[in-house]
Amino acid sequence: MKDIFDCKLLMVDDEPELRKMVNEILRREGFVKIISASNCNEARQIFIHEKPDGVILDVSLPDGDGFSLLSEIRTTSAVPVLFLSARDEDENRLLGLGLGADDYITKPFLPRELTLRLRAVLSRAYFPVILKRTEKPIFRLGKTKIDLNSGAVITKNDQLMLTAKEFALLEKLYENRGNIVTGDSLCRAAWSDNLYGYENTLMVHIRRLREKIEPEPSTPRYLLTVRGLGYKLTGVEDR
Repeated sequence: MKDIFDCKLLMVDDEPELRKMVNEILRREGFVKIISASNCNEARQIFIHEKPDGVILDVSLPDGDGFSLLSEIRTTSAVPVLFLSARDEDENRLLGLGLGADDYITKPFLPRELTLRLRAVLSRAYFPVILKRTEKPIFRLGKTKIDLNSGAVITKNDQLMLTAKEFALLEKLYENRGNIVTGDSLCRAAWSDNLYGYENTLMVHIRRLREKIEPEPSTPRYLLTVRGLGYKLTGVEDR
């Protein structure tokens, strides 16, 4: 059975000392497949050829920025991405999460925090499907088909992949389809924590999820906001 420490990681940062430090932290934790890149172009080539299971990404890079690189990655892959950045403003954190990052840590950071958050995003991305033997549901929202086994959202003209956080939120909403799910319940499903401190982050992920499952995300038909209470998934047609 695949182990979390078998995951291949790509570390993208232009500071050699930081790359070395993170490499040592992760190896002490038990990760052994760690590849480093110092700029966007190098990271692109490694990503294509090595197909990492997770990416640790800086925002400021010498030939571009991590936000643009993440946008490129998200056109072809739902691989977990964790930002590790000196930019600690809320707008940068929300931008990264809004683009599809699974987590955002600011420098300086505690080594234990990095390893715990990395293990969390990898576990949510891969191990619910690997460890849980029962088949997950396949259902429709109008003309859109959603397969929770593969994390795919399938429309007539396209197929999109859910990120780990989007998957956790949608699975929780599906389990309670037709009923209100509180913000606390959704945050516990996606971040193992209560809503406090995650309000904006939750809204960002709900918006991104609507962009994948709704025909008109600005006027949602299926993933509804229940003001002051939470969210509700309606119009579900089981396979």
